Amino acid sequence: MKKLINSPESVVSDALRGMAAAHPGLRVEAEKGIVTRAAGAAGDPAGKVAVLSGGGSGHEPLHAGFVGRGMLAAAVAGPVFTSPVPDNIAAATCAVDAGAGVLHIVKNYTGDILNFTMAAEDCEDEGVKVEQVVVDDDVAVARTEHGPGRRGTGATLFVEKIAGALAEEGAPLAEVAAVARKVNANARSYGVALSSCTTPAKGSPNFTLGEDEIELGIGIHGEPGRERRTLMTAAETAEAMLDAILSDLPEAAGAPVILLVNGLGGTPPVELYIMRAEVERVLGERGITVARSLVGNYVTSLDMAGCTLTLCRADEELLRLWDAPVDTPSLRWGC
Repeated sequence: MKKLINSPESVVSDALRGMAAAHPGLRVEAEKGIVTRAAGAAGDPAGKVAVLSGGGSGHEPLHAGFVGRGMLAAAVAGPVFTSPVPDNIAAATCAVDAGAGVLHIVKNYTGDILNFTMAAEDCEDEGVKVEQVVVDDDVAVARTEHGPGRRGTGATLFVEKIAGALAEEGAPLAEVAAVARKVNANARSYGVALSSCTTPAKGSPNFTLGEDEIELGIGIHGEPGRERRTLMTAAETAEAMLDAILSDLPEAAGAPVILLVNGLGGTPPVELYIMRAEVERVLGERGITVARSLVGNYVTSLDMAGCTLTLCRADEELLRLWDAPVDTPSLRWGC
């Protein structure tokens, strides 16, 4: 393993100290993994809902990179691929509450659900109203009555941006939570891997792929995919990914969508733009219009080579909130 780190144990706190140095608009408690808006350390202006998210580190810039005006009031980072502890989530929640409540946006992983739920209960005992919205957009995992169900992946970015925009407008907590659920209900994602990621603690790849193999339906922690195939062209890969997404999003045809072509940390921009071109081709053939799109590394998996695609059906409300000004370290427009 070759990484620019000091030690596996200090990776997260060291990275957060670097974030604090690079972005003075953030207030960072590196040892607790808490990142808030510097001006909002004591909460947003009275009456405004605060939107908070978080989870295991290793997916940067998710979530701390999206703390700022028009998006998150706070993010809480746990160890690599491990949920933050309830005490730190509760501390961040109380820090940003401005009297209108706090929305927790949580990816659908067992540890995240458990720890965010415990933190919310602790905060509510202190008089802070908390709503939780769970993101479960990964179509590689079937929705079942038992087990954790679908994983939360790229749609988390869409939920954080759109809910954050509505909160910025001063909407009440119930409405902010409702739009977050609306985004999740209309979003689907699918991922592929060309290589594994290497966690600092383990020091070796989480899984092994042959030189001519690709893993379809991979999770953002290196969880197994649906199937392993011989390496395909970008065109064939885009078609396979969109087949999986659109089979679960049957009403997409004829409606505008927001698209994310997301790198997993080890894929260069040139390859992501090739995928963007192929996605445009496939969606055009199927009568689907891309109204807005992002291409780049937004929800990563350390150094994994590969990408995820996320589509969200978007009406006028969602497009308006997507276009609203945002000013964060890793997402910025209209400012």
